[in-house]
Amino acid sequence: MYVIYFAGSIRGGRDDFAIYTQLILKLAQFGRVLTEHVGSSALTADGEAGLPREIHDRDLDWLKSADVVVAEVTTPSLGVGYEIGRATQWEKPVLCLFRNDAGRTLSSMISGCPGVVVREYSTVDDTEVIFDDFFAALRTDRE
Repeated sequence: MYVIYFAGSIRGGRDDFAIYTQLILKLAQFGRVLTEHVGSSALTADGEAGLPREIHDRDLDWLKSADVVVAEVTTPSLGVGYEIGRATQWEKPVLCLFRNDAGRTLSSMISGCPGVVVREYSTVDDTEVIFDDFFAALRTDRE
């Protein structure tokens, strides 16, 4: 079982929170998701309660303690990009999910990063195979 840091847009827009909730539930099959709150309908684009420095430090502590990062990157987010950058700096496995039917283009800074696995999907059901393959590859790398 893995400790998973899930990243998704908060202040960049909450349009996908229901998708985040479903992804988090699927990820729970592979381990403990530290950031379940990202899928909460109570969380708004105004962000979380607390001082920015407290949120930054808490989230970086969670990120450091995670075995793997899974980020939903369809809705652009400076915070998610920052988290992906730090995770790759710390050589953590990173999986980025991008909905190919959202009418957006993924940043080359994500899609071109050698430390990031990018997988496109249309529906949350598509991510079952993506997660199975990603975590199977991690298990193989550990052996």
